[in-house]
Amino acid sequence: MTAERDWREINRANWDERVGVHLKAPSYDLAPLRARQGRLNAIEEAELGDVRGLRVLHLQCHFGADTLTLAQRGATVVGLDFSQAAIDAANALASELGLSDRARFVCADLYDALAAVPEPASFDLVYVTWGTTCWLPDIRRWAEIVAGYLKPGGRFYYADGHPAALVLDDAVRQPDGMPGFFLSYFERGPLTFDDPTDYADPDARLTNATNVSWLHPLSEIVTGLIDAGLSIDWLHEHAQVPWRMFSLLEQRDDGDWHWPDRPWLPLALSLQATRKG
Repeated sequence: MTAERDWREINRANWDERVGVHLKAPSYDLAPLRARQGRLNAIEEAELGDVRGLRVLHLQCHFGADTLTLAQRGATVVGLDFSQAAIDAANALASELGLSDRARFVCADLYDALAAVPEPASFDLVYVTWGTTCWLPDIRRWAEIVAGYLKPGGRFYYADGHPAALVLDDAVRQPDGMPGFFLSYFERGPLTFDDPTDYADPDARLTNATNVSWLHPLSEIVTGLIDAGLSIDWLHEHAQVPWRMFSLLEQRDDGDWHWPDRPWLPLALSLQATRKG
């Protein structure tokens, strides 16, 4: 098993390098944000609701595009990410957009968040989306951190790739082009991959190509949040996802990637939970 120190360092090097790729990638188009018309992905746009006047914590915020979109809409936001390169880019973008008074960025590992942002029970909304929990070995501790930041009655919004879809991969593609099974849904150990490609730029090749991830079944995510003191308001499953998870997916007008013919299984999930109180 990969040692804790190793997986953190491996993943940080991988994501430090991705920052430069993503700042130039078409799928991270910053033009709307720079025009003060920043948009979230289609699923969040339909579900998140008004954030004006809310104090928001965005965990695993990458270089802050969504964080700053929320700030443009009237929220006061703290973004946290473990990549110093991402935080530097986020601060530069906040300064460029004149949002430094509404968006603050902190560099820290997710599991060190409570020390880096020592503000328990002080946020109206904790926001976590897309490609986040797969990088965390301990989902119950993650849920405790999320719950600990919320005011009583505060809400948590989460959206990510559906774990049922993550057992499939193009590496074992079937003759009809459908992705094939490559991983058990109940796999619990660390998954180490050497993959120089990047989901946002098909032409990019990463030098720090190794990454370590974990698969967390839906039951583990939901039960972790309930045990941490949150009440699940709703859970939605979607036959679309914001990135090209599989090569046969087709991009539609909403910007998301969909099954080409029929919705075979969910590609994404989203949920809202509220801190009891």
